[in-house]
Amino acid sequence: MHRRSPSAVRSAAMSKTPSSHAIPVTPISTANPSGEALLGMAGGPLARVRLCDIIPYDGAPSPAYVRAVEALSGSLMRYNASVIELGHEDAALMRCGLEAAGLFFRTRRQTFLGKGSRGLCMYRAGRSVDDLDSSPPCMAEIFWCMGKVARAALSAIARHLHLRTDAFNHLLDETPLALNEISSSVLVASNAHSVIPNGKPAAGGVKASTNLEVEKGLLTLFCSDGPGIQVCDHNGHWYLADSACGAGDLLLITGKALRHATAGLRPAASYKVAPNYLSGTNAQERISLAFRLMPKSNAVLDCSPIEAAGYVIPQSYVPVSASQFMDDLLGEDDGLANAPVKANVARDDASKEPSLRSVLSDPISGAFLEDAMAVSCGHSFGGLMLRRVLEMSRCTLCSADIEIGSLIPNLALRAAAAMLKQQDDRRRFHNAAMRKRRKEMSDQMDLENGETAADDGVNRVVQYPFAVNEKVLIKGNRRTPEKFVGKEAVVTSQCLNGWYSLQIVESGENVRLQYRSLRKLSTSTSNEDRTLQQLQPISE
Repeated sequence: MHRRSPSAVRSAAMSKTPSSHAIPVTPISTANPSGEALLGMAGGPLARVRLCDIIPYDGAPSPAYVRAVEALSGSLMRYNASVIELGHEDAALMRCGLEAAGLFFRTRRQTFLGKGSRGLCMYRAGRSVDDLDSSPPCMAEIFWCMGKVARAALSAIARHLHLRTDAFNHLLDETPLALNEISSSVLVASNAHSVIPNGKPAAGGVKASTNLEVEKGLLTLFCSDGPGIQVCDHNGHWYLADSACGAGDLLLITGKALRHATAGLRPAASYKVAPNYLSGTNAQERISLAFRLMPKSNAVLDCSPIEAAGYVIPQSYVPVSASQFMDDLLGEDDGLANAPVKANVARDDASKEPSLRSVLSDPISGAFLEDAMAVSCGHSFGGLMLRRVLEMSRCTLCSADIEIGSLIPNLALRAAAAMLKQQDDRRRFHNAAMRKRRKEMSDQMDLENGETAADDGVNRVVQYPFAVNEKVLIKGNRRTPEKFVGKEAVVTSQCLNGWYSLQIVESGENVRLQYRSLRKLSTSTSNEDRTLQQLQPISE
């Protein structure tokens, strides 16, 4: 069988479909055959973007890349979800994975008939070969494919926030994984009839729609052989998010870890599984693949990239290790396990704290609505969303027909958006001035402490005095754990604001410290310390 190159597949896909377009969201109230009471419905479209348009690359951004990034982020801001369209080869791989998972679960059900077998399988890259016998085939290839898509989506989110596309890479596993390491991300294959997509079994006699979940990782991608994932948008309305998704489409939602790393700019999505949407081929099961992109356990969730971009960081978003963050989330789940569902919804909605920015911004481009126009139905739009409404001649909120000649400028909304934009500009200017002042104070403290800084004749550089793979001595400060003080370490990577990722020579542990708590380790100093260690038993 002849296989086309990735470039040929990309060019063929670009010639067939537009760079980004919308898919209709099916209201649950009209598609729920059981007549179960629901919280609401959403009438707006989810954005559909192609994977080949959001993958980062060298060179200037193309118009297709800019449109795809804006569409993806706008859909996440308004609906807490988006759809990523795969290429032909990746779509074929996902179809094979779904078929393999369905055959695996049917075989297991026949083998363990009457023994309570679960329709659930979890796969992590890096496990031993013996553990792979308990998972369907093609899981390694599916893990690789969905991990590639998740990293591309994370890069697009970073670009839309005016960050580097690799701003969150320090939270992820190495690519590829180091020897004898297991990935922190997980791929879950499941039957929606018996479990929910994040891997928690549904209790007997409890409907799956009552299993409200809030994603905890960075991103989650869903692929299934039939619709059934309900997502809550920023207005608190529930809708069927994957109603128009096929085997070559992945439903994307964001989680609490990304919300903490972005200081709340990307909220965590709430979702649940509808029990009435099952596969048309087999009414007893719905095969689903869910890839959860998780931060590595030794990573630190902080908002330094967001702060460097000029955003205001609330005091509640303090740096915390990923392992501690996940433990706290598990503790919250245990505390809310017996609480009513409505109380969980109210608590989660309160934690989202919807900002005025989301109301006064264009959901597609994120720009302030300084050109807001009121249409004939009474709703107001601006920016790219206004252009889409005019092209469709239909309101995306109430689905009413729009009279093009009845547009009226919404002066009040324009004034509010202009005022919020001025406040935002003032905050960014103030944060830039404060960063400059802190840097000057830091340089002065280094001079007073006798620390030397590199001088290139124009600007003094003190934030990165150490190079990668250089051996240093941890002298410590108030923030340094006691067990690391006096230890030798090797610099593995440079982070923002003068922070370094280090590996302890003696124990092999990984730690993240600032340059002020480190000191260059010369050869003579190392030999002197080693000699003192050898003479210490003699002196005693």
